[in-house]
Amino acid sequence: MSDQTRPSRPVVEGRDDSGPVPVEYRFSHARNGTRHLVVVFANFSARDEYGFSNGVLDQVRANILWIRDLFDGGNTYYLCKDMDFGVERSVAALIARFAHALGLTADQVTMFGGSKGGTAALQFALRHGWGNALAVVPQFRIGTALHERRPAAAALMMGQVTPEKIAALDAVMPELVAGSPHRNTNVYLVTSPQDEHYGRQVAPYVDLFRDYPNFNLVFNDSPLITGHDTVTARTLPPVMGLLNLLVAGIAPRFGQVRTGGEQPDRDTAPIDALLAATERFPRPRVTHPAPGTTVPGHAVAVGGHAPGAARVSIWLNGKYMGSAQTDAEGRWERRFSRPWEAGEYTLKLFGVAADGEQSPRTRHTLTVTEPAPPLAAPVVTEPADHSYVPGPAVRLTGHAIDAERVELAIGDHALGSAPVEDGLWTWQPAWEWRGGGHTVDVRAVAPDGRVSPPGQVTFVVAGALARNAKLQERYGD
Repeated sequence: MSDQTRPSRPVVEGRDDSGPVPVEYRFSHARNGTRHLVVVFANFSARDEYGFSNGVLDQVRANILWIRDLFDGGNTYYLCKDMDFGVERSVAALIARFAHALGLTADQVTMFGGSKGGTAALQFALRHGWGNALAVVPQFRIGTALHERRPAAAALMMGQVTPEKIAALDAVMPELVAGSPHRNTNVYLVTSPQDEHYGRQVAPYVDLFRDYPNFNLVFNDSPLITGHDTVTARTLPPVMGLLNLLVAGIAPRFGQVRTGGEQPDRDTAPIDALLAATERFPRPRVTHPAPGTTVPGHAVAVGGHAPGAARVSIWLNGKYMGSAQTDAEGRWERRFSRPWEAGEYTLKLFGVAADGEQSPRTRHTLTVTEPAPPLAAPVVTEPADHSYVPGPAVRLTGHAIDAERVELAIGDHALGSAPVEDGLWTWQPAWEWRGGGHTVDVRAVAPDGRVSPPGQVTFVVAGALARNAKLQERYGD
């Protein structure tokens, strides 16, 4: 699990040099002296190679020991470098030193991790007899997993990668599970049939636990899981609940259970209607775009009704996208100027009252199609660029492809607009131009709201030149 923020509970960092390989760690004392130690192992995406160190364990009351999987700059599954298992011995010694220093018995120690960290949790619990192993989506064929997906770690762990070494690492976990004398360890193996590793890396090895009286298989069968990397995130709430039970000295017996089973597409109209009728501060309603319709990526806009709100705040995947002010009747709309890429987006919206109170959240899914290509800048054919015109009346004409109208401006000062018919446009103001030079920007606007880059024309109105000539004629140079 990747880090986003540092944990809020106090953490001590250190390095243990007592074993064959130096091992770096972080440690946090238990709250209120709780008699338990949770040892945390990292997966490949963990920041700084410390797993679950982004604050998700802040409410776990146990002592927590995070062990870093970073040896000679790479990952080792906490096992070996160049097939030398000094890494495993050093990590095992560090865990034993902490358990001894805390005065804990084996049943007061839990190994915990996800992916390769889950493999390590099983490895150290079953080889060294610790009381609990909570392993989320582990791999059992370590050599194959390295060879197929992690070439850098494979090179560090095996040295020269050969079929023999791959087979040797593939055998580590199956042989350990089949031959471990610590069969009374409380094993909680969390996995998912949606995990692409399940068929090859987990399912063939579950039967090895048949003689383990305290083996528990937890399936997360959630339709929201899209692959290996999402299992941990979707399983985190029940996993944290289970971890807190183990810390409290409660080892529940599940056998085999199936969790998940969400129905994200279920019709929520009845409960939405009930909430809308009873909420003190109703959540915003989105009236456009309607569900099931598509929106072009260059013209994304959402709007609706938010009674009681001064504005509506709009978010996407935890990122603030902007807000929309409501009118006197609670109507609101937000248009996005930047194009969106094609895809499906789920917005989270909530109303904000004048005093800052927030309404319940509304989720609204948009299906965005590819943005239309940008409009070409319009061409000005009259007057010619850098030409002199008699003035004081000046007419501008030109052509604009796929445009509904053109808009004319000098700098930030808008001059006016003209319709485009059959690709042609003409504009002439009712006022007279002053003499001298002028640079006019002309932008094309499509029926769907796209705006082109500016076409530009510079011309000189000759009125000023004529006046200068008359003055010279009358008064001389």
